Amino acid sequence: MFTKLKIVSIFCLISFAAFAQEITPAKQFWNTLQTHCGKAYEGALELPKEDKDFGGKTLTMHVRKCSETEMKIPFFVGDDKSRTWILTYKNDRITLKHDHRHEDGSEDKINFYGGTTTNTGKADIQVFSTDEKTQQMIPGAATNVWWITIDETTFTYNLRRLGTDRVFRVVMDITKPIKTPEAPWGWKE
Repeated sequence: MFTKLKIVSIFCLISFAAFAQEITPAKQFWNTLQTHCGKAYEGALELPKEDKDFGGKTLTMHVRKCSETEMKIPFFVGDDKSRTWILTYKNDRITLKHDHRHEDGSEDKINFYGGTTTNTGKADIQVFSTDEKTQQMIPGAATNVWWITIDETTFTYNLRRLGTDRVFRVVMDITKPIKTPEAPWGWKE
């Protein structure tokens, strides 16, 4: 026969098990992005409206390499295949790094900059503040804040340099996968 104490104990164990299995916003974000592994999409520059490097060019992202803890997302600007966003998931935090390569595959002198989330964020947005290594490498980027959003229709990559007019926003349409592009510069097939 169950006593009140046994019933309460069973209820507490069930509640604890349900709580332990709860998925954090960072993990939800990660899982959503993982559903796009192997797919490529096109998008457009939203901000700044006039940009000599990105404006009017075909923008393509390819969620190319995925594992439990890392995703590599090449980002092409027209024929320029120099950029890859690298996301790493560890201890319920996500790190964003930027890998920049020259056409011959060699690393750019400004490479692997970015930041790590300071909390679990939200399921549809993760925010990355500049890390110390980036501040040392690019002193002007000390106030950079990047954020990535994802929902049913769009993926956005955003940059804001606090205290300045510097703002950057790319919006990718993730409802229409496109043909998988070639490898970015420096990658082996």
